[in-house]
Amino acid sequence: MPRVLHVGCGQNTQADLPPPLNAPPWQEVRLDIDPTVEPDILASIGDMSQIADASFDALVSSHNLEHLYAHEVPIALAEFARVLSPTGFAIVQVPDLQRVAEAIVAGGVVEPAFVAPIGPVAPLDMLYGFRPAVAVGDYHMAHRTGFTLDTLRQSLVDAGFASISVRRDGFRWALCAVASMSVLDEGATALMAESLTGSPEVEAQG
Repeated sequence: MPRVLHVGCGQNTQADLPPPLNAPPWQEVRLDIDPTVEPDILASIGDMSQIADASFDALVSSHNLEHLYAHEVPIALAEFARVLSPTGFAIVQVPDLQRVAEAIVAGGVVEPAFVAPIGPVAPLDMLYGFRPAVAVGDYHMAHRTGFTLDTLRQSLVDAGFASISVRRDGFRWALCAVASMSVLDEGATALMAESLTGSPEVEAQG
């Protein structure tokens, strides 16, 4: 049975993962630093030493890396690569910092850009963290770094991923990357990324 590690899962469950990871035969293992969300593994994405090397077939990280300091990102991505099998892959989503910056330059700082399940999200929230959550003391929701398409791709290259496709998700103001531990041709990487992220537009791959 293939296994997917859902890191920084929060309250989300397997149903929230992209298909086909959200249903059998995939088995979800939830990891989070917050004990209140009752994860299977209580740990930080920067230290997943509880998990054996090459023990997962897939990993999903949705909007976690931006909560780290910049110097912590390579550590977390190295952990992602370590726990994946030689044919495993990671799905990584982060805010699209370039688009956020463009909106701020255009004067759209606090106006909602889109409505997420947690509420309206403005460019300022994507830059520094969701303000309503931070205001009530949920400080781990603060953002400490950010990514453009090129810096996210390079970070995954530096972590040892062999084939990478990064796409823009315009609706969610996000970058969506699929990074494989094995070498795939561009067509296979693009098809895999489109099926897993739902974003047809390829911006950078290799």
